[in-house]
Amino acid sequence: MLIIGSHVSFGTKQILGALEEALSYKATTFMFYTGAPTNTIRKSINNEMTIKAQEVMLENNIDIKNVVCHAPYIVNLGSKKDPDKYKFSIDFIRNELKRCDEMGITKMVLHPGNAIGISKEEGLNNIVEALNLILDGTTNCQILLETMAGKGTECGCTTDELKYIIDKIEKKEQIGVCIDTCHIFDGGYDITDFNGYLSEFDEKIGVDKIGCVHVNDSKNTLGSHKDRHANIGIGNIGFDTLINIIYHEKLEKVSKILETPYIGDTDDSKERLYPPYKYEIEMIRKKEFNSNFLNDIREEYKKY
Repeated sequence: MLIIGSHVSFGTKQILGALEEALSYKATTFMFYTGAPTNTIRKSINNEMTIKAQEVMLENNIDIKNVVCHAPYIVNLGSKKDPDKYKFSIDFIRNELKRCDEMGITKMVLHPGNAIGISKEEGLNNIVEALNLILDGTTNCQILLETMAGKGTECGCTTDELKYIIDKIEKKEQIGVCIDTCHIFDGGYDITDFNGYLSEFDEKIGVDKIGCVHVNDSKNTLGSHKDRHANIGIGNIGFDTLINIIYHEKLEKVSKILETPYIGDTDDSKERLYPPYKYEIEMIRKKEFNSNFLNDIREEYKKY
């Protein structure tokens, strides 16, 4: 079975609402934030909704082990410039892992961090120190470090940088990697030769460490270091290359998550935005690109 889904909203119904949205896209997995990705405000986990969601997952043949949480963007383990913020980031990630444990979620994607005002090596060492404090054996949830595009002071934008971090993690069973296709392409990896990329990754880190793939096309050219996602088949990576990655035999048991942009009423309008995921998942299942799918989305949502 193809393990494919998208990021969905946690909202007032929490993981149950996220699941219901995923099912509306005919997905077999999904990814969510336990609150807004741009802040650290969080509400307590509702156990009744969690239990109901677990029941509905079983009814729909969705394995909760394939469901992914994502940590918010604003925590930064790469900088100690403000010791209080560094400690807050550590404590917050610990708490997010506990929230995942409450829901039975076993994977959480994390942007490694930014080396603000310091060398890349110092930033990487700060991340290692923080992760070794966080991953102390008290959680069942694994952290997946996301491959980054290399904007500004981002850490984790090469396989070597991820290897540097992972090699220094004490509890290696609690650490893994989330590959983002847009990020690695924008970071300079020509993934038209995905076998070559995987071969290097396997040699340095191990393919078994890949716990999730973010499937995104890119609005930018190879090596641009800009990180702007495009809809599947609309960007510079292209549909066939993404299909090759999604269906790669070495990633068969890995969750694939779409983070592609919502679609506006017209190419220039942002007044109303519609999710593309049902259509993109359908194209991925058929392995056929529908060049009219953006208009199909607009026509469908005009009915509501």
